[in-house]
Amino acid sequence: MLSSDFATSGGSTGVGVSLAARPLRVLVVDDLPDAADSLAEVVRLLGHEVRVCYDGASALAAVQAELPDVCLLDLTMPGIDGLELAGRIRGQSGRRPMLLVATTALGALEDRTATALAGFHFHLVKPVPMEALQAAFERFRAVTPRPLPLPPE
Repeated sequence: MLSSDFATSGGSTGVGVSLAARPLRVLVVDDLPDAADSLAEVVRLLGHEVRVCYDGASALAAVQAELPDVCLLDLTMPGIDGLELAGRIRGQSGRRPMLLVATTALGALEDRTATALAGFHFHLVKPVPMEALQAAFERFRAVTPRPLPLPPE
């Protein structure tokens, strides 16, 4: 099950626009609807576009339809878990910059090591603090290449 296209907070399509100049497109994936919907609301409050999926298969379909800038993935989901999902999403994204964030109740060293090895950029333990999410988004924007400006005509 997945929500329809990215729900916008500002109406920007983001096509051909620098990441610094538009809301991020964020995919939230969690098998617990309350957790997914709550996290999506936090993302909206931060001014970004959100798409919510409640399982790994729906998330893969959503990524295939439109690549997000950010994926917030729960780790312990039935079927395709967050670690496998991260690898498959990374395979679909090619060389396009994408931020992968584990959002999980698991916070032990071995869990953090597993997410690092799976290619996650951040490991945030639930409940995810809004400030930590904002910091991850800001860091992503800071290190993501921006298009060169076109000369005036």
